Amino acid sequence: MLFQVTINTQQKHPVITLKNNNCSVEIYAFGGFLNAFFVTTKKGVLNVVDGFSSVKDAIQNITPGFKGGFLSPFTCRMNNGQYEYNGVDYTIEKFYMQSHAIHGILYDAVYNIIAVEANDDKAFVTLEFNYTGQDKGYPFPFTISHTWLLEVGNKLSVTTTCTHSNPQSIPYAQGWHPYFKLGGCIDDYTIQFDSNKMLEFDNTLLPTGKYITRDEFANGTLLKDIILDNCFELSKTTNQPKCVLNHDEVTITILPDSNYPYFQIFTPPHRQSIALENLSGAPDCFNNGIGLRLIEPHASTIFTNSYIVIATNS
Repeated sequence: MLFQVTINTQQKHPVITLKNNNCSVEIYAFGGFLNAFFVTTKKGVLNVVDGFSSVKDAIQNITPGFKGGFLSPFTCRMNNGQYEYNGVDYTIEKFYMQSHAIHGILYDAVYNIIAVEANDDKAFVTLEFNYTGQDKGYPFPFTISHTWLLEVGNKLSVTTTCTHSNPQSIPYAQGWHPYFKLGGCIDDYTIQFDSNKMLEFDNTLLPTGKYITRDEFANGTLLKDIILDNCFELSKTTNQPKCVLNHDEVTITILPDSNYPYFQIFTPPHRQSIALENLSGAPDCFNNGIGLRLIEPHASTIFTNSYIVIATNS
């Protein structure tokens, strides 16, 4: 077979590797996230994901950076960790940064492996986690699954399905928080994505409800001297919005489906990697309603995002 799946159980939680002759990816059962994406370049093998050195490292250091993390059932910041739903006030218990709850409550969930397969065309793993409503700020049980699929052309997709059987709809948003690195400083990277609308933030990084025009990214720009911790609304007139990150003949193309209409970018102070976060809802959407979903009982809501890594002259 051209594709293979291996599962390493030597660490505290399983590490799943999907690979073929050209690339390999590493998925952690802890967090359910992408921890590594190796491709062959003319300079050797390059890991384009700024991940963790081990599962132990991830467990100890998933906060406050949330590298790779799955953001659910809310994304980014929630104002004071509080919201109102159906006349009831809730306060999130989990991780806070300054006064705001941040990045959901499932970033450190441990998933069960429920399916794996490899053949000449693909390799995939499906992970599942049952959230029981243990955070008093979100007492709505639901089931989440991620199918990580590696295909020909160094294409990796993740399809997430959310279902629940509560007696009424539940408020929901989700996203991913991967950090990408192409070698060297991100000042030398170029980035292009299909948006010219940036959400205006207040000084605590919460949306004000207004938008700011930012044209430079639609045609591509060098990241030198650009500092971002901002959210953009992807173009609604483009059939397939995308983000393209390029440096030194390595290109990452991110292809979100229509259920990820928002795109958050964070440039960390060390500037050795960049967080490119596809979101279904904007920061604080439980309060401002920007992208907030109400998932009906027994309905499946599906989100898909794809990453293609190409190394020219490899």
